[in-house]
Amino acid sequence: MANSEAKSRIACDIDFDRDGRQAGYARAPLSRNNSGWGTVEIPITVVKNGSGPTVLLTGGVHGDEYEGQIAISDLARRLRPEEVQGRVIMLPAVNMPAIQSDTRLSPVDGRDINRCFPGDPRGTFSQMLAHFLDSVILPMADISVDMHTAGHSYDSTPSTNMHYLADPALRARTLAAAEAFGAPHNVVFGGVDEGSTFTSCVERRGIVSLGTELGGWGRVNIEGVRIGKRGILNVLKHMGVIEGTPETAQRGGAAGTRHMMVREADAYVMAPRTGLFEPTHYVGEEVRTGETAGWIHFVEDVDTAPLELLYRRDGIVWFGAGPGRVTRGDAVAVVMEDYNDTWPQH
Repeated sequence: MANSEAKSRIACDIDFDRDGRQAGYARAPLSRNNSGWGTVEIPITVVKNGSGPTVLLTGGVHGDEYEGQIAISDLARRLRPEEVQGRVIMLPAVNMPAIQSDTRLSPVDGRDINRCFPGDPRGTFSQMLAHFLDSVILPMADISVDMHTAGHSYDSTPSTNMHYLADPALRARTLAAAEAFGAPHNVVFGGVDEGSTFTSCVERRGIVSLGTELGGWGRVNIEGVRIGKRGILNVLKHMGVIEGTPETAQRGGAAGTRHMMVREADAYVMAPRTGLFEPTHYVGEEVRTGETAGWIHFVEDVDTAPLELLYRRDGIVWFGAGPGRVTRGDAVAVVMEDYNDTWPQH
């Protein structure tokens, strides 16, 4: 476990306490064969005016997740100090090496930074970057919105997400923030390697933490970008950082966000063998227990019949497999159901 009190090796000359707009870079050391004193520049924009809450917006934690990078970059260019009462810290491109290689994992050390928190200033590049976020940036925040999509791994129905929180007050504040963001769904989930994620670091500090899943399949989701841009403005309104009331009406006619959950292991459809997966449903479609989720085909084996996979829970498909080829142990679908505030103790 890293010492969060250890000094970060990443340099940043932005004065986070100064009023006005500042745009610059955090510089993370990265010695390379052709640049012994090389650095990686991570864009940061801070807009501050007087006293008030601090909203932290992060995108590009995974390099192949685009909608948050676009939405936060757009806001960082447009937001002006006179519009703000408080502070907005925007990092649209956190994991720059992964962004430039269009990959989930960092090409520098092969790690998923979102499994490296709270990080280590003397560790690998991803661990060093995770430590900077946890020890330098995060303590300033009153709310964190960490924008993700399903990358190349999956497709996802546009949604916010949060962990199930044992603290009822923090849980209520997070649910309220999700309603303000205004995605079609907000998914409360648990049991997914929480301890080493950025979200877990936020929660351990008692700070409201929202994630998003706004598309996937390795392309920019047009509706995901729209929802993301509107959502972060809605959060600023919800926190009183900018004027206005959150706009939460859905294109399907609903007045606001539908709270969902992924609570049990049987919400996941797992691949028991490696092969070519043929799904039967798109994300956002309703499914029933016992209905066919898809087939795994073994095209390399003559006359081998495909293996049928079944849903084990009623609900709506939250995630669907991205690549056709799947590996034994992969989740090929995740089913969400309507939220229930009564959760078992794990």
